[in-house]
Amino acid sequence: MKIELMVIGKTSARYLQEGIDNYVKRTNYYMPFDIRYIPDIKSTKAMTEEKQKEKEGELFLNALTPGDVLVLLDERGKEMTSREFASYIDRKSVTVSKRLVFVVGGPYGFSPAMYERADDKISLSKMTFSHEMVRLFFVEQTYRAMTILRGEPYHHD
Repeated sequence: MKIELMVIGKTSARYLQEGIDNYVKRTNYYMPFDIRYIPDIKSTKAMTEEKQKEKEGELFLNALTPGDVLVLLDERGKEMTSREFASYIDRKSVTVSKRLVFVVGGPYGFSPAMYERADDKISLSKMTFSHEMVRLFFVEQTYRAMTILRGEPYHHD
């Protein structure tokens, strides 16, 4: 199984990108992990929020391949502890044959088509974070999950 994080637009803050790159490299030691950057939609000022979500959804859905398991990082998703997330990844590593794809939506969330296609929804917190910070938090939690599964000392309860 390969894990992929799919996001809209590049990470603009250099300090966040450095952290993301660090945890992606660490995570790849345990399991194939990649980030796919979907290009920003142009001319969004003239679009309604719903139209922007629809356009972003089309880009995300077009990037999926048959057999992908789609997990939305969504505020209304299931909240988990780090250990529960590690167990989730462990279970998926047995049942997912290709890619486990996690998606961070755009500024307005996901389109109805994305919710229909999603296999699961996970919430990182009840708090709201910038989309760029969510990228760093998610890759760190994925690395943490790998160390938990290996019984390594990175995570402390």
